[in-house]
This record gives sequence, structure tokens and C-alpha cells, in this order.
Amino acid sequence: MSDQRLLLLDTASLYFRAFFGVPDSVTAPDGTPVNAVRGLMDFISRLVEEYDPTHLVCCWDDDWRPQWRVDLVPSYKGHRVVTAHGPEGVDVEEVPDALVTQVPVIREVLDVFGVAVRGVTEMEADDVIGTLATGAGMPVEIVTGDRDLFQLVDDEAGVRVLYTARGVGRHERVDEAWVRDKYGVEARHYADFATLRGDTSDGLPGVAGVGEKTAATLLAQFDSVDGIVAAATDQDSSMAPGPRRKVLAALDYLAVAPRVVAVRRDLTLDREGIERPRSVADPARLEALAQQWGLGSSAERLQAALAGELR
Repeated sequence: MSDQRLLLLDTASLYFRAFFGVPDSVTAPDGTPVNAVRGLMDFISRLVEEYDPTHLVCCWDDDWRPQWRVDLVPSYKGHRVVTAHGPEGVDVEEVPDALVTQVPVIREVLDVFGVAVRGVTEMEADDVIGTLATGAGMPVEIVTGDRDLFQLVDDEAGVRVLYTARGVGRHERVDEAWVRDKYGVEARHYADFATLRGDTSDGLPGVAGVGEKTAATLLAQFDSVDGIVAAATDQDSSMAPGPRRKVLAALDYLAVAPRVVAVRRDLTLDREGIERPRSVADPARLEALAQQWGLGSSAERLQAALAGELR
């Protein structure tokens, strides 16, 4: 196994968690909230200290709700849209104003520390993560609170998820056995499992009447959504009448939903320059940024963590 290790961060997942988890009394000298900025910096410090990656990427949502996914399943993330007529006619995600103002600061902080940021037009961070995790040639840890990324877990390839649903400090290490024990399916089946079950957090309706247990049973019998649809449409198959009716009633959904749920693994993006930075290229700029935004101990800790001084 390679002595290199890649840490992929679902950046928005982490800064949202920081925003809601760190008190809004954490502000810059001018009173601007920086709780998401400092919280994210502290998260990165903690993760780098614990996992000591040789490569580090903050993966970015260049498009949080890609139109090509909405075209396939119109309800996709629809409950998160604050208006259908945002700037230039683009749907706008409902994000607190106090967080919106911090996102550019987060980008500036990552830039000054030299942490690689990768995003792709019309793609979500999940798709960037899927691409970077595939064929990485080294063990990969994916930090996220998004269950969709369980589909990337692969023991043989050394890909696991550090699942932050209970907090970054209490994250769970998700491998194939974890997925199997939790959901009764193999990790390679997780995308189809989520398609069948649905996911209210993403606006995916699923197959009406099919919950986690039935979805797992169907996948154990027929291996995939395609296999389940084939069995449902074959009157001589062993599928029971109840599930058959439910699957047949959802054929239109099942024809498109797998493409929405599946994380892309084939994007064209720059894999160069993703090594973990060990030093700050422009200390004067960092000092100015830290003073402007009141980054204090968060900046000091992140600098020490990236340099390997906290291990």
C-alpha cells in the first residue's frame, strides 16, 4: 500500500457544519461573523493532525444543483431553493446571509495557506470527490456528512468515508463492513439502494412503498436497479407481487434517477498541485489576512498542523 494518503474534504458540508456549530459571537475586528471560517480552519487542522495526509483537496460545489440533474428529476434539491429567479435566472440555494459573506473569505484563506481547491463547472463537490478518489493510487479518506458518498467506499482501493453526521470530532470511519452492517447492502450497491429508498434531503422521492429493508432485499436478489426493473417486467421472475407492483409504478423514475444519484468519477480536472502544503508561501499576506479577519489561534493551529508540528 502506498505511503501516500489523500484527504478529500466536502468543503460546503464542513463550513455549513462550522457555521451552525460555532457561536456567531466569533467575529472579525469589524464585527463580521467568521464562525464558519474559523470553524472550517479548525476542522482542517484536526483532520490533518489525525490522518497526516500527504495530499489534501478542498472539493467545491461549482454548481450545488446542476441543471442536468434537475432535468432528470425536477424535485432534486428543490426544497433548498429560496427563489426560482435568482441572479441571471439561476436558482439560489437558501443560505444564511451571515454564511454567504464568509464563503469568499474561506476561499481566500485556503488560497493563502496553499490548500488545493478543485471544482468543475456544472458539477457538485461529490462529483469532484468521486473523480479524485477513483484511481488515486493511494489510500483516500473522504470527509463528508453526505451519505451519497458511501457509494465510493472501496476496501480494495483503500477508499473510505469519514462521516461527520455526529460532528467532526466524533466522525465515523465508514468502510465496506460499516455499510453492510448499517444498511444490509454492499457499498457498491449503495447508489442503487439510495435510488430505491429515496432521500428527502436531496429531494429524491424513491419508489413509493419501498423502504430500506425492501430495497436491500431486492438488491440482494437482483443485484441492481436494472436487474430489479428487468425482474419486475418479467412475469416469470421470482419477484413477489407486492414489490413488483411498486417497481412497475415507478418505472419512469427508475429510468432516470440512477444517473442523478450516481457520483461522477470521470471528470476532467487538474490532479497536479494537490500535495499538502507544508509552509505558507506568503507569510506577510497570511499575517494581514489573520489580522483583518481576527483568525487568531485558528490560523496558528492550521499553519502548525500543515507543517506537521502538532503530531
